[in-house]
Amino acid sequence: MHWGHAISTDMISWTEQPIAIYPDELGTIFSGSAVVDISNSSGLGEVSKAIPIVAIYTSSKKLEGNDNWKQTQSVAFSNDEGKTFTKYENNPVIDNDKIKDFRDPKVTWDDDRNKWIMSLAAGDKIMFYESKNLKDWNLLSEFGQGIGGHGGVWECPDLFKLPVIGTNESKWVLFVSINPGGPNGGSATQYFIGDFDGTTFTMDKQFETALNEKHDYWIDFGRDNYAGVTWSNATRKNGGKLMLGWMSNWDYAQKVPTETWRSAMTIAREVQLQKNENGYRLISNPVKELANYRGRKYKKENIVIKDDTKIIDAESIDLAKTEIQFNISNLEETTYTFKLSNHNGEELLFGYDNIKKEFFINRKNSGNTSFSEKFANKITSVGRTSTHDNLSGTILLDKTSIELFYDNGETVMTEIFFPNTPYTKLSIEGKNQEFILDNIEVHELNFN
Repeated sequence: MHWGHAISTDMISWTEQPIAIYPDELGTIFSGSAVVDISNSSGLGEVSKAIPIVAIYTSSKKLEGNDNWKQTQSVAFSNDEGKTFTKYENNPVIDNDKIKDFRDPKVTWDDDRNKWIMSLAAGDKIMFYESKNLKDWNLLSEFGQGIGGHGGVWECPDLFKLPVIGTNESKWVLFVSINPGGPNGGSATQYFIGDFDGTTFTMDKQFETALNEKHDYWIDFGRDNYAGVTWSNATRKNGGKLMLGWMSNWDYAQKVPTETWRSAMTIAREVQLQKNENGYRLISNPVKELANYRGRKYKKENIVIKDDTKIIDAESIDLAKTEIQFNISNLEETTYTFKLSNHNGEELLFGYDNIKKEFFINRKNSGNTSFSEKFANKITSVGRTSTHDNLSGTILLDKTSIELFYDNGETVMTEIFFPNTPYTKLSIEGKNQEFILDNIEVHELNFN
């Protein structure tokens, strides 16, 4: 396993680069993170060249004579803006002989205490380390045993600070990916809200109370968003963080029916923290740069929906690269179902059941599902948290994926699908109920 490399100026269009980091005598190159070492705290920068980019990753080596792996943490650095990386001569920077799953270092700068903090997954918990130079690390504390979801091993943590929207308050957020144990099966990413004092992460009391009742919180309730982490030096002016996730699920990731590629990434998303009477909750939405790719447009208001009403077809808009925004006010006691379909009778169903108060995605008849019994064995669903009497959302469609952002990103669902021919029509219906679709705006996205 290697570290791949791609670059982008807007997080939408990416250009693949040569492999960044190759395996060595310490093992293959597992997940990790990279930081811009602005002050050259590591001493790995060269005065005549750019500010160093320092990568911190897991070296994973299979032990001889058994099926176990030795996992340690290593460092590599770049003095040419990430074009090439040189491995630190004294790797590993954190050794390990005891813990089986000891990986995925995510490093962030703690501006309040002027030091680097590493979050590291270790079995069923997260271990926090500190460093002044990215090379010498000291263990600070642990978090997670008996807290949140524990259906499988913990992976790919991320610790970062977020302002609370509309306040002068800030909180620390901890991402933890888990496999299996997701809310709709397989792998998924949960989160915790609290405070970090430079040594220990402590959950917020109101969040902890809600967590004890709810058991876990997730950044995405679809089946195909995993191991997402944030960029270290790309905070928005409003304090929001930018993140990217892997669009697949370990239940079937190695069986998907693709030929020249396997898996993709989600759209880059801006993550923010809001607070209401129910406490803290993360919201996420596509990055605003996506709007720069809008092309042909379809917009209509006050559409009377009867039975299965066509909204758009492939003659008007290419549904394989589309952004859709909609709003329905005065919700009725019915199920609002969007349907993507093709001439083969294959269809992807998604929408909102206002009787059960649940969002859903149904890919049972979406196309090729036979490659894994776990791919379409259930309808994905999640309860709605908003109590508004209207429903608004953003739908992102690619040729084989859908990303749904409801209630301004309060509920997000991401799933993949594999129709045998592209979907050519989008329709909507209310079960045994006529209603008004207040407005819908469809943009074809001009991707290469």
